[in-house]
Amino acid sequence: MVLKTGGYQNLVSTTDPRQAGTIFHACEPDLIILDLHMPCLSGVEVLQDLTAASAGTYLPVIVLTGDVTSESKRRVLGMGAKDFLNKPFDSTEVLLRIKNLLISRVLYKELKRHNETLEQRVHARTRQLAEAQLEILNHLAVVSEYQDDDTGQHTQRIGALAAALARSLGQTEQQVKLIRLAAPLHDIGKVGVPNHILLKSGNLMPSEFEIMQSHTAVGGEIFAKSRFPLLQLARQIALYHHERWDGLGYPQKLRGEQIPVAARIVAIVDAFDALTHGRPYKKAVSFQAARSEIRLQAGSQFDPEIVKVFLNKVTQQIFQEIAGGAETIHEADIEALAVVCDASPEAKAMDEAAAASQS
Repeated sequence: MVLKTGGYQNLVSTTDPRQAGTIFHACEPDLIILDLHMPCLSGVEVLQDLTAASAGTYLPVIVLTGDVTSESKRRVLGMGAKDFLNKPFDSTEVLLRIKNLLISRVLYKELKRHNETLEQRVHARTRQLAEAQLEILNHLAVVSEYQDDDTGQHTQRIGALAAALARSLGQTEQQVKLIRLAAPLHDIGKVGVPNHILLKSGNLMPSEFEIMQSHTAVGGEIFAKSRFPLLQLARQIALYHHERWDGLGYPQKLRGEQIPVAARIVAIVDAFDALTHGRPYKKAVSFQAARSEIRLQAGSQFDPEIVKVFLNKVTQQIFQEIAGGAETIHEADIEALAVVCDASPEAKAMDEAAAASQS
């Protein structure tokens, strides 16, 4: 009666505390007035259930009781009640307290909507940045192989094959996605190698081979100062994909498991793809001949365990399917990169700056 007198009309009430949960879920109230002393269930038990049901949100609960002890007040306020009224209560006071709590509820809901809108905008912006970054990465990969393969298909095959092999090795899906994006940049350092060496049809002179080898160090240097996980992985791959399992590779003569696993993966798929596809300075070999060469180099050039997985995984049909599906940009790649961007310190700083500008 007091509430109707105060102009409140969207009211639902019950004298049976066992119905409180059902009413709560059906009506999604903005405020609850709860008596502590009721039959069947106490107000404390109902308050516990309501607090659990409304976890993570702001739901004002006013407790009515004739028990005015400090212990009772502390108990219910500590359980989540927002206000406490003694019986008998003053109607004017009740209406004022209800009004104040409803204003708080409205402000909470407005703030929640604002934060959700801001979060959606940040997510959309992050995705746009991820899409732009992915396009740049694809262009960089094409540039690195432009003299050998101006279609860019080699770099994309490397990404697809490396991801398939990483997945077969039990890498996490996030690691697989990162390798898928980073592997095409394995030869980015070739931008520092003169064309007359890159495209030479005969054997390289020792001095020329030394310059050719420098592409790994150049690639590592390009990404050396990056703080992004994707580009840090790209650095590892670019720098170490010509290391050998037996320690006779370059640039640092790492041996065995000293070589990062992503670089060991890319070393195999890069060699396999190079064998099966012709270049201006060499002819392609058959799929089976390429498999035989990879098997032959297990334990010397390549990680023998990864070679086993590679030979079991990459059948001719799978290789053709992967090669045929090596498109420039995948929707999954954009989402993967957006997740990486979201997790980066720079993205967190952007979120904080955006929130501050809206406050």
